[in-house]
Amino acid sequence: MSQFHLTIIAKQPIAGRVKTRLVPPLSHEQAAQIAAACLHDTFEAARSCVDRHDDVRAVALIEGAAGNWIPEGFETHHQDGDGLGERLAHGFELLGPGLIVGMDTPSAGPHFDAAFEALRAGRDAIGMTHDGGYWGIGLANVDRAVFTGVPMSTAHTGADQLERLRALQRNVDILATVRDLDHFDDIAPIVADLPASHLASVAVSLINRRWG
Repeated sequence: MSQFHLTIIAKQPIAGRVKTRLVPPLSHEQAAQIAAACLHDTFEAARSCVDRHDDVRAVALIEGAAGNWIPEGFETHHQDGDGLGERLAHGFELLGPGLIVGMDTPSAGPHFDAAFEALRAGRDAIGMTHDGGYWGIGLANVDRAVFTGVPMSTAHTGADQLERLRALQRNVDILATVRDLDHFDDIAPIVADLPASHLASVAVSLINRRWG
């Protein structure tokens, strides 16, 4: 069995339940298409990483119904807990040491390898986002106390999570900072970083149809 997991914590891309901060200017249906495109690219990045590492397995930790929005080859589990911190803690307790990443940062894929280098050396890893959050966290050994008292979805969640790791005297590698897709203005910079991505093709199609 693989020593580590690479887990995407994901929500089923249903219109009206995902990417609601993109509405307006997008419709709920278009926002769901953007969410699905982010998921597609993140799943592809995870699959590519797993293919390069014999000791890593691919996992989806989901909110919603399992279905064809999850690619083949991903072990699937449902999220459990109130709030993101509890869901992350539950995920690590269920799956063991590994890396959990969000669904909104498809440009983080090139930095997954560095996280597993840290984990193999017994170090944790965290990757920040430009808005103050974090796109992924890797734990070399599981302790739900890592998430105790860390406020989620704030402008300083990333810094608070790093401070918590250090307060527990855990060695931490800081990974590259990337942009997550929360608002409409985030789309263009991410597409610029990933011009050949599924997100890019979906975004261009939506823009051409709406404003072309």
